[in-house]
Amino acid sequence: MARDVVSAKLDIIFKKIFTENKDMLTSFISSILDIPIESISEIEITNPELPPETLSGKFSRLDLSMKFDGRLVNVEIQVKNDPDYRDRTLFYWAKLYSSELKSGEDYSELKQTITINIINFNMFEGADYHTEVAAMIKGTNEVFSDKFSIHFFELKKIGKKPDPKNKKELWLQFINADSEEDFEMINQTDIPIMKKAVKVIYDMSEDTKIREVARLREKALHDEASALKNAKAEGISIGKNEGKNEERAKLIANMKALGMTDEQINQIIFYNK
Repeated sequence: MARDVVSAKLDIIFKKIFTENKDMLTSFISSILDIPIESISEIEITNPELPPETLSGKFSRLDLSMKFDGRLVNVEIQVKNDPDYRDRTLFYWAKLYSSELKSGEDYSELKQTITINIINFNMFEGADYHTEVAAMIKGTNEVFSDKFSIHFFELKKIGKKPDPKNKKELWLQFINADSEEDFEMINQTDIPIMKKAVKVIYDMSEDTKIREVARLREKALHDEASALKNAKAEGISIGKNEGKNEERAKLIANMKALGMTDEQINQIIFYNK
């Protein structure tokens, strides 16, 4: 019987894995950004905590922020396709970019800022699972600034069959894996860091406390999605009612301008309600 495994697609599992295993984080960042692993001197995680209230609380988001080699990097797992996701990504990038510039410092002190968005839905056309958004000059494709970089990795476009020579894809397959069978395919590549990653997942899956935390987090995310859906429906309903009320107010004003009495107006409004 196949074991029931937790998924690194769940943001709290993702963050726990990479905050507690620096060697895995280094390999992940190196692979995902195509940076030689030997060039990464040290990674400092700037938000390693998992505040208890975010585990089951609604409308909270867990990301992983870090510094390395003069860069600022933020990684976020996004399961649902929110309508404002692109704007939110830009906002997070801008906030991170300006976060370390102290009063009186020169703008040249601003660091290269990279946001990595691992998304469980399709956002762009085409079959490529990786899209990088850069600041380019329209018409010439000249780079305006290399300090701006936003990456999207679309999990729906990742294949199931692992390629031992493509570590970037292996890490994304690891995050995308939902079953023991998926993890075993990664295990069979015999790449030491990937075998360790699978073992970490298996160990976490055997930990009843972690499984309960994962269950609470998953429930919170489902509750959030339902709440947002209901709020949107209610907003549409209110909008329609407000539109009707506005039209009714204009109609009453026009009828009064014609010299109609309140009684006559009420009779008409009530009849057409």
